[in-house]
Amino acid sequence: MDMFLFVFIILIASILQTSTGFGFSILATPFLLMIFEPREAIQINLFASLIISVALIAKIQKDIDFVILKRLIVSSWIGLPIGIIIFLLVDITKLKLGISIIILLLTILLMLQFRMNQTKSRDFMVGGLSGALTTGIGMPGPPLLLYFSGTSTEKAKLRGTTLAFYLFIYSVSLVIQVLFVGTSKTVWISSGLALPLVLIGLNLGQLIFKWINQSLFQKIIYVILLFTGVSLLIESL
Repeated sequence: MDMFLFVFIILIASILQTSTGFGFSILATPFLLMIFEPREAIQINLFASLIISVALIAKIQKDIDFVILKRLIVSSWIGLPIGIIIFLLVDITKLKLGISIIILLLTILLMLQFRMNQTKSRDFMVGGLSGALTTGIGMPGPPLLLYFSGTSTEKAKLRGTTLAFYLFIYSVSLVIQVLFVGTSKTVWISSGLALPLVLIGLNLGQLIFKWINQSLFQKIIYVILLFTGVSLLIESL
């Protein structure tokens, strides 16, 4: 049963991440925690997400907005230690509750056609928030997803820039995890088993990405955001 669940989780999450640029951590982590210890679940998640970004980087390079990417990376360095401090000082349940409410409210605003302009200062702010959420709750995606959706970013640019940013942020996170928390054989054996599933998900996700139009892409983003907000809300209750 555990093996079937593992195969299903990794495959579906890989397809979602490849086709949208988001969703692996959001979808996979809660289910991986049913099978593995928290440390192992997080590290398997980081490894699989990294593989997706590495495998796609050559194909998505033309879609990356390098100006925005640079700002996100620079500001995330500030956010990463802030997230660790928040994680150590703030009750994690209350933190998740607050974040879930913000995500749900902002998603509703986006669904009501609230929009904003992309600016340099907002790029830096979003990168910092993403870095803080990476070390705070292991979820860098929501600030990026809300921002890019709110600025009506074209789907290829959104996916490309996000996956390139993940290549950086997940690499740093995995190193921090291994150095400060340690690792185990289970992590690397399971990651090895996940590799062919991720590769299958990559190919299927690429096909789906070519098929979905901008309107459907936007709807998928809303579903991911709502799922994220509700998941965090349930975890905090």
